[in-house]
Amino acid sequence: MRKLATAVVAAGLFFGGMGVAVADSEYNLIMRTPGVAFVGNSAWQPTTKVPSGLHVEGELRDESDNDGHNVYLRVKVEEYAWGELRGIQRGDLKVNKVYTDGAVLKTKEVRMQVCLDRGSLRPDHCSKQRLFSRK
Repeated sequence: MRKLATAVVAAGLFFGGMGVAVADSEYNLIMRTPGVAFVGNSAWQPTTKVPSGLHVEGELRDESDNDGHNVYLRVKVEEYAWGELRGIQRGDLKVNKVYTDGAVLKTKEVRMQVCLDRGSLRPDHCSKQRLFSRK
């Protein structure tokens, strides 16, 4: 009976620790610059899941409806070029995407920022880059 109780306690501690590890890997994600914001969360998917990358879920918001400018989310996976996810002018865009490097089994690094597209003559306003690194 004591062996069974010890096994149950050990299993509870093991699976409880796994839950804590999963909870630690999820981040609240808030990026903001004048006129645009991204509010959501991100979490690294386990390496056993294909594709194994950074799962980002949230909302890309145009916070200055009357400025005439669009918004976008810039993402750089590993050493690839920057990619853009265009938002909706005077609206919000729901984002639910996994950013991966197709050449490897485990994506290790993703950089993100939100930007306000001010046209071709003026530079865009962008938030600070956020770096997400897998341990």
